[in-house]
Amino acid sequence: MRIVLVGPPGAGKGTQAAFLAKNLSIPHISTGDLFRANISQGTELGKQAKAYMDAGDLVPDEVTIGMAKDRMEQPDAVGGFLLDGFPRNVSQAEALDVMLQAEGMKLDAVLDLEVEEDEVVKRIAGRRICRNDSAHVFHVTYATPKAEGVCDTCGGELYQRGDDSEATVRNRLEVYHTQTEPIIDYYKAQGLLVTIPALGEVADVTKRAMDALKK
Repeated sequence: MRIVLVGPPGAGKGTQAAFLAKNLSIPHISTGDLFRANISQGTELGKQAKAYMDAGDLVPDEVTIGMAKDRMEQPDAVGGFLLDGFPRNVSQAEALDVMLQAEGMKLDAVLDLEVEEDEVVKRIAGRRICRNDSAHVFHVTYATPKAEGVCDTCGGELYQRGDDSEATVRNRLEVYHTQTEPIIDYYKAQGLLVTIPALGEVADVTKRAMDALKK
């Protein structure tokens, strides 16, 4: 299957993508992984992306599209893939259609993880990270530490990252509404959109998505 996963920040796309890709036996292709891999490997596209990023500029669509195209042409993606973070806007969605059509392929579904905006803010703004090890993550509501402000694992101080503040989260949501949300209508018009309520346990959300794909 060839699937695109969309949804606002904090909807759980990365978590769901990993589970869905494993259940469907297809590679999970995320924009973040593409950038990291190309930059670390020193590819031409990676060098271009790094130059824009180092200058504090957005990486142009053509660079992102080129990375995605290269990745989708790898042998493990011949039988399908799950795209997470790409396409990010309608221009990228149109480019993806062109790429697939050139190979005689098409998308099977676009899964939209639906979460209320206030819940997104609650999820992200409530995160607390250990200063000693960023892999130790807690939440003021969903995964509280035994002692407030103290990491259960190593005793380090827990803090809120600057990009997890409510103001920053709401700004990220505004960017999502402006740039990415239009692709939902784009794919709805093609009859590909499947909306999945993303509240509840991770396993429950995964089951909803798998059930929807079977239909």
